[in-house]
Amino acid sequence: MPDSMSEQLRQDMECEGLLECFHGLKDLDKQCFQILVNAEEPLTVDEVAEAVDRERSTAYRSIQRLRNAGFVQKEQVNYDNGGYYHVYLPTAPSVVADDMQRLLNDWYAKMGQLIQQFEDKYERGDVTSPVEG
Repeated sequence: MPDSMSEQLRQDMECEGLLECFHGLKDLDKQCFQILVNAEEPLTVDEVAEAVDRERSTAYRSIQRLRNAGFVQKEQVNYDNGGYYHVYLPTAPSVVADDMQRLLNDWYAKMGQLIQQFEDKYERGDVTSPVEG
């Protein structure tokens, strides 16, 4: 990943890069998300783990990161004789896109404040020089 914003703007970026950019998700998280998106029905952690060829605990942690980021939903399925299990499905793309837009707007507002602080500080000459030793 590029170090500066100007480097990021010069690079080609795909929409899947937003998963990493906005939420710091890993390659495995992107793979798990893609598996869930392509599935015809919600999947269990075991099914996702098998699809990405990873241990169940590894797939579970990935799914939890996706849930925390709002990309995946969890549903409970009840057995007729009692008991239950969980399945996971992707969040609607419009919901995820709205959330990313909100995050981007919040980030933009924060950067605007920092730029204004920079301008105010350096126009007034409030810059303190490092103490010489």
